[in-house]
Amino acid sequence: MRKIIYPALAALLLSGTAASAASTLEIVKQRGELQCGVSQGVAGFSAPDNQGNWSGFDVDFCRAVAAAVLGDPMKVKFVPLSTKERFTALQSGEVDLLSRQTTWTLSRDADMGMSFVGVIYYDGQAFMTRKDLNVKSAKELEGASICTETGTTTEQNMADYFSANGVKYSVVTFERPDQTIQAFGTGRCDVYTTDASALYAQRLALPDPDKYTVLPEVISKEPLGPAVRQGDDQWFKIVRWTLFALTEAEEQGITKENVASLLESGTATQKRFLGKDGEAGKELGLSMDWTAKAIGAVGNYGEIFERNLGASSPLKIDRGLNNLWNKGGLLYSPPAR
Repeated sequence: MRKIIYPALAALLLSGTAASAASTLEIVKQRGELQCGVSQGVAGFSAPDNQGNWSGFDVDFCRAVAAAVLGDPMKVKFVPLSTKERFTALQSGEVDLLSRQTTWTLSRDADMGMSFVGVIYYDGQAFMTRKDLNVKSAKELEGASICTETGTTTEQNMADYFSANGVKYSVVTFERPDQTIQAFGTGRCDVYTTDASALYAQRLALPDPDKYTVLPEVISKEPLGPAVRQGDDQWFKIVRWTLFALTEAEEQGITKENVASLLESGTATQKRFLGKDGEAGKELGLSMDWTAKAIGAVGNYGEIFERNLGASSPLKIDRGLNNLWNKGGLLYSPPAR
């Protein structure tokens, strides 16, 4: 029997062959630019200003990877992606890295051609509503209309939570966060639900943020993490260890300001971590001082958090679970040796 190869399958096979011919690291170096998938605009995480300059927590991680790989944090092309587009963009090779408030789940990790490199932010789904509704708990949302984005874990989380608590509700879905917050702000729905961090960010986009409140319930575990395509172990390890390096730097007291001096005057542990001694960079296919370049570009994890999400930012989110393991949080890096 003659074998039939459909056009879409043929394209997939060809793309897989091309991808296997060159590693992601080689492609990024040859291109001279990291292509990083981010949100379409979420304050504190990834958003462009009026001149198109991107900033935020997820943006800084992209810049750290670019600094580690290319030696320059500005060699990044930011690709804004909707929740629906993000996985296809990574799978197809449109982006090299997805750094876009994406929850690490079993099905995504096992069945979507992608691998999460770790948890960059421990989050959970919550609800925001108008204060004049006098709602104090998500269990009081009987009959409410709830806005959210498509292509996320939020709809299933809601269904599970409200089913368990006997609450009836209706859902209004949108593809983009800006569409969702606009609909919520104009009264098309009573409630907006997504990750708690995003709610604090989106509240700032409303005309009068003080008229809105985030309810106390957190109904899910949402470990947010950067992701890469499956099948390239070297690239996976580069991105994973860049994340670990930012955490380890905070634990060792290495900052954007002192990293250069510690290369010469730091402890033996600090100098080894920064590439003065050892061959960790060579083993990853990077320069010896890749960690120093990443930290020198954006600072350590604590600095990135504080600048974009913490007390020094408009969001003013408490570190909570996103603190170091020795300060009551969950951030823990394997030994960098």
